[in-house]
Amino acid sequence: MVLRWYSNVIDTPDPRSLAGWWAEAIGWQKIYEADDEVVLVPGYLGSEEEARAVPWERMPPGLVFVRVTDPKTVKNRIHVDLAPHSSQDRDAEIARLEGLGATRADVGQDDSATWTVLADPEGNEFCVLSSRDF
Repeated sequence: MVLRWYSNVIDTPDPRSLAGWWAEAIGWQKIYEADDEVVLVPGYLGSEEEARAVPWERMPPGLVFVRVTDPKTVKNRIHVDLAPHSSQDRDAEIARLEGLGATRADVGQDDSATWTVLADPEGNEFCVLSSRDF
């Protein structure tokens, strides 16, 4: 038996706002929403019935946003990597994310990096990788 990667949890003082930003950024949907917690799953899981039809071991991890009172103070020790498909315009995707409120971040990457480091509106770093086919 193996465990399934169930979710990534992101601490935030405002779960509704940050989850809304991420839902817009990556096209995911909210499946649970309360003042202290919001859960996102991939947008292609159109309904709870569709999600329940996916075999346990094939269900992708979700994103969970939970309320905390302490502010973010250091660089993330774990982060999300996003990648556009090779048919997409990577630079346009980065510009779209910046239009939503992402900012460029310097975490020590050099000029030869094939990824771009951004931060969400609360400063959580994530990367946009080079375009991929899978």
